[in-house]
Amino acid sequence: MTTAEHRLLVHSGTFAAVGPSGDITGARGLSPDGLFLRDARHLSRWQLTVDGTTPTVLVPASDGPTASAVLTPAGSRAEPPAHTVFREQSVTAGALIERIRLTSNRAQADMARLALTVDADFADQFELRSDHRWYEKPGAVRTRETLPDGVEFGYRRREWYSRTVVTADPPPEAVEETGSGARRLVWDLELAPHGSVELALRVTAYPYGAPDPATAPEDDPEDLADEHTAGPLSYGPGVWPELTRACEQGLADLAGLRVPATGPDGEPLRVPAAGVPWFLALFGRDALMTSLFALPYRPSLATATLPALAATQATAEDAKDPARIAQPGKIVHEVRHGELAHFGQVPFGSYYGSVDGTPLFLVLLGACTERTGDDKLARRLEPHARAAVEWMFRYGGLEERGYLHYRAHEGGLANQSWKDSPDAICFADGEQAKGVITAAAAQGYAYDALRHTARLAQTVWDDTKFATRLEQAAEELRSRFLRDFWLPEQHFPALALDGDGRQVDALASDAGHLLWSGILDHERGQATGRRLLEPDFFSGWGIRTLAAGQRAYHPLSYHRGSVWPHDNAVIALGLARYGLHGEARTVAHALTTIAEREGYRLPEVIAGYDRDEHPEPVPYPHACSPQAWAAAAPLALLTAVGG
Repeated sequence: MTTAEHRLLVHSGTFAAVGPSGDITGARGLSPDGLFLRDARHLSRWQLTVDGTTPTVLVPASDGPTASAVLTPAGSRAEPPAHTVFREQSVTAGALIERIRLTSNRAQADMARLALTVDADFADQFELRSDHRWYEKPGAVRTRETLPDGVEFGYRRREWYSRTVVTADPPPEAVEETGSGARRLVWDLELAPHGSVELALRVTAYPYGAPDPATAPEDDPEDLADEHTAGPLSYGPGVWPELTRACEQGLADLAGLRVPATGPDGEPLRVPAAGVPWFLALFGRDALMTSLFALPYRPSLATATLPALAATQATAEDAKDPARIAQPGKIVHEVRHGELAHFGQVPFGSYYGSVDGTPLFLVLLGACTERTGDDKLARRLEPHARAAVEWMFRYGGLEERGYLHYRAHEGGLANQSWKDSPDAICFADGEQAKGVITAAAAQGYAYDALRHTARLAQTVWDDTKFATRLEQAAEELRSRFLRDFWLPEQHFPALALDGDGRQVDALASDAGHLLWSGILDHERGQATGRRLLEPDFFSGWGIRTLAAGQRAYHPLSYHRGSVWPHDNAVIALGLARYGLHGEARTVAHALTTIAEREGYRLPEVIAGYDRDEHPEPVPYPHACSPQAWAAAAPLALLTAVGG
């Protein structure tokens, strides 16, 4: 989340959130600061003083690969500041790097005392959220050790051991205890007349279970913004400059959001993480949707995401830890590496609480094979694809109920479709759907997955019998869906079916996902697409997750009236699929207007207020930015408008 208070530096699974001055204060709640790696905060204080006082910010830390700030001690017109501090910070894999240049503004030699107060609390990210939860950590011990050129912080809990090493060149002249457990690194610096002194600092994180940075492989130099395996981005004559800028910013953000993963044979991969600050980890649904958006332009995301998810695909039910909801063939929803996941205090180490990740895996595998014309990955992942199909029928519910379904998971996710907040699947009057939930969007994904996999079976695996079975299942699913989900009075599909088989009648943007998947017939598809552009849905900034005017509508909720760029990108692709090209361009123009207001970076979500009510997009207070599928959304828009 980029706010007025914090700047984000992101690279290869590591991120730092710093204040306008470059400081880190140990904040918690909605906008934590610090240096984070593998779901833990490895630097919780990083506060600079000059001559015992906190300097004033002249130029706040900038966004971008490097955060640059300019600071001065207090001064006045009569006595201007004696010194100026220039700070430059960047993040590499596992480390925060800072260069501090202290410059004298005086014509005579001078002295200055510069100090950095540093600490590492090793807090798990789940501890830092403002959800009023508290986690016991029996036997946990923190250590601090002074080094010749800095300080080392350690944290141990049973076998779990992590450390953070702070080094400086030149070394500090003293490392002082502060009384709070933090350490203060101190330099007494001699400054020549109008001279400068530089300090080079490095904070290296050594998380439990991660390879030592000294022995880890070099960073992949590939930059998605300059990748040529798919050729440069191709902009058609009808594409406007703001969309091209948003695409370029999105590619830059996706490059920073990639995190390390491994394939089925242990091969190293880099896959798109979901977003910063809370979700810099592999999330199945997010990585799949991001890769689908980027597929025509950057297929390397898909060819990394698919084997990474194949490697984490469940092979059995977990009797020892049923909270993971693992079932044979199911694609993982979330992979965490933190302390609380390791000790089973949260179920998200490898968590399978998603009804739609598995069909989306099959959609991406089929689409990637068709787009690239290369069937090697489809051949390699054939066992995984067949297991995913088997999950849809046997465990997902296609065989027993005719639809994919899920139940609310106590301790995990109440809803397991993309709208996963507890109150997201609701009736128009606001009543929450209960029991076994059959979400509409997931049925569209399942239909598309069956058809894609049927083509793979026919053309790659040489299994006509399997292909025929899947095609028949797809057509039967489509027929059932049109019968059970269509709201004839509204001329619109229901959001879901509840445990009693009732149509959950809230008018929701999920209908656009049905356009994208192709499960609606042409007449219903066009009616649905046009309905999504009516004023109760379309805010001027995009299509709301829930149409205004319903009792359930809330413009500042997560999924009941907000506007999500990735959701709108899916809808734009669906509109184009059903021949509604003017409507697709309307959505694309609205989103690029948001991007233009945000430095061409689309946020995860904005509030649902109408553009006529407020001339600027109203931020959603807890949005991630950068966020992977929002970063990839402009690429989907480019496809939707014929780029």
